[in-house]
Amino acid sequence: MPLKAKHLLGIRDLSAEQIQLILDTAESFREISTRPIKKVPTLRGKSVINLFFEASTRTRTSFEIAAKRLSADAINISASTSSVVKGETLVDMARNLQAMAPDVIVIRHSSSGAPHQLARICDAAIVNAGDGAHEHPTQALLDALTILDRKKRLAGLRVAIVGDVAHSRVARSNCLLLGKMGAQVRVCAPPTLLPLGFERTFDLLQPMEHPGTLWVTHDMQQALADADVVMMLRIQLERQHEAFFPSVREYFRFYGLSAERMQAAKPDAIIMHPGPINRGVEIASDVADGPYSVILDQVTSGVAVRMAVLFLLAGGSKEETGA
Repeated sequence: MPLKAKHLLGIRDLSAEQIQLILDTAESFREISTRPIKKVPTLRGKSVINLFFEASTRTRTSFEIAAKRLSADAINISASTSSVVKGETLVDMARNLQAMAPDVIVIRHSSSGAPHQLARICDAAIVNAGDGAHEHPTQALLDALTILDRKKRLAGLRVAIVGDVAHSRVARSNCLLLGKMGAQVRVCAPPTLLPLGFERTFDLLQPMEHPGTLWVTHDMQQALADADVVMMLRIQLERQHEAFFPSVREYFRFYGLSAERMQAAKPDAIIMHPGPINRGVEIASDVADGPYSVILDQVTSGVAVRMAVLFLLAGGSKEETGA
């Protein structure tokens, strides 16, 4: 079944069936990364432009690796080395890139809606690699793949998402995806980092297939109680322009994940974090590096998911995957 979309702009645009298609395709690509020669000719002759206006290690590198493992030509452009520093607008840049006939443009931008703007003016497939505090769809997809690898299902799981929800595109995409796939999502943050009526915004933006599966709390112990998955969020200081909590020490005291706090979750609960980690702020080092942490597994899953997204959007042939 083909992906019924030309672009990947957000999870809210995908059905549960389309999400499952991406995850199944990603699963079929996992094995390629374990080969001595990690390359298949699937997207030979295709070109992928990675256009990043924000700093990134995991997302940018995994998109580049994903393109190259599919034999596509990957071109990386950062804001500091582009004509943006000379005053060129995003629209003019996109039109110039489109004139070179790329097949896919992957964009990360600090402004919410930037990928949607490109989708309106470009013939290339547009992939949202994070836009402001709006969405980060491939992060939610790789998180889902990681959970499936450990828990074998999404439906019925209790997932706690804790931290800087107000500035987190990861939280928004995960709430949408997990809700669509039947998980119970518990969002926890201090009042200053949780938008008022957060749970109601999802009913307005995208009615969930499973009403009542998203609820919010300011009590971390309540959020962690019998949780199958604990997903910690990074404190995004670069997006904060005022004081949202007294100090990082005070934040960790109430909302940091410690081994003691994890006792409230299920004994086999897994621990996730989109990275980069602020150790001792969102999560203690012994927890981040502990046996139930799947943080590095998330990074591995990211390559497979981004291979799947590029494959499905660029029109690769399944017969050429070599998978």
